[in-house]
Amino acid sequence: MSTKAKLNHPAFKPLRTAAIGYPETIEDFPWGHPAYKVAGKKAFLFMSAYEESALSVSMKLPHRAEEALKLKYAKPTEYGLGRSGWVTFTFPAKAKPPIEKLIDYLDESWRAVAPKKLSAAHPPPKSKRAKA
Repeated sequence: MSTKAKLNHPAFKPLRTAAIGYPETIEDFPWGHPAYKVAGKKAFLFMSAYEESALSVSMKLPHRAEEALKLKYAKPTEYGLGRSGWVTFTFPAKAKPPIEKLIDYLDESWRAVAPKKLSAAHPPPKSKRAKA
């Protein structure tokens, strides 16, 4: 009998859609929660619900983890993964996550684990960079 909360936070669907839009990406459920893997092997995104209508998102950010950790609801991923650039965002039910920023980070995460040839063949999406 599962006691896990369902993923019904409004941010789940756009993040899932963005993740499965990357080449050679599959959706897997290794611990009953969705994990998105590139080339069928390496995960670049984990999502789960820790309570009803809440959302936890973890992704690998080797270049911008420090930047991401300054955002509200962000912390280094547990189990030592934070040392490798993994960041977990934990959004309460009524939180409004910065979807565009998370999707931008998602691209970095996918590229961090994708095979080099695959990443090079898929150009990064055009993003709206903030002016310095």
